[in-house]
Amino acid sequence: MQIIPTGETLGATIDGVDLARPLAPRAFGDILRALGDHKVLRFPAQQLDAAQLKAFAGRFGSLEINVAGTFQEPGHPEVMILSNIVENGRSIGARDAGQDWHTDMSYSETIALANVLYALKVPHRDGQPLGGTEFANMQAAYEALPDELKRRLDGMTVLHDFNKFWEMMRQRPGSWRPPLSQEQRRKKPPVSHPIFLKHPITGKKVLYANPGYAIRINELPERESDDLLAFLFEHQLQSRFRYVHRWSEGDVLFWDDIATLHNAHADYGPDEHRLIKRCQVMADRIFDPAFIHAALGEPVGA
Repeated sequence: MQIIPTGETLGATIDGVDLARPLAPRAFGDILRALGDHKVLRFPAQQLDAAQLKAFAGRFGSLEINVAGTFQEPGHPEVMILSNIVENGRSIGARDAGQDWHTDMSYSETIALANVLYALKVPHRDGQPLGGTEFANMQAAYEALPDELKRRLDGMTVLHDFNKFWEMMRQRPGSWRPPLSQEQRRKKPPVSHPIFLKHPITGKKVLYANPGYAIRINELPERESDDLLAFLFEHQLQSRFRYVHRWSEGDVLFWDDIATLHNAHADYGPDEHRLIKRCQVMADRIFDPAFIHAALGEPVGA
């Protein structure tokens, strides 16, 4: 295994790993440590079926079945299809997934650890790949906050609502999304999480609030909360915290949902086809110290 950092605020390529084969314990630990260090990992030139994609992603945590219940791989509901391809008059995948800044599953009681995306078709124009995915580094964003604001907000919590992002996407021209049903809303009610999280791999604090789902700092009056969230959203999206991944077919991208925001670029047309398969890894194991120490080969208490 060779880990090659991008040299930017985020990202590394990992060569020499075939994700179609089960990971040896040492490789698993090295990848987990690299995820904490680099936050966005690219595994190039992979060839995977749905079961193999699930097997790799599932080593890191339980896999979420998306609440929308659509565009799932037949026989593998944990694998969601993201695509603008239309066959027989119907979309084969979610064509607007991930477009605008957010952190997946921050609206869930159990948050997400990571996303695993596998690119099968990548649109190009004039020889350049389209549909890039952009990331923002929330460890760096936290560290760059004024010390006074860190002290003031420490211990506060933010309310996250799935419906905020869903409704925002529904307003876009040509949206395929219907309103959420009462049952879907019941399954994903608003939830609160600390505004600053200690990352379970690195032990460093991250800013855990995002423009897609965060609606309120619970401990502040509404106006003050609105003003502070607006400041935080602007702060965390500064260019110094951002990195764009340009896809190649065969890329598997594995990124940290605790320490990053992401945004899928919608810079391609309906005849420029994009096809990606996705697994959502939940953070149901990663906060267990025994899991971390075993994965990293460290003694408990280290």
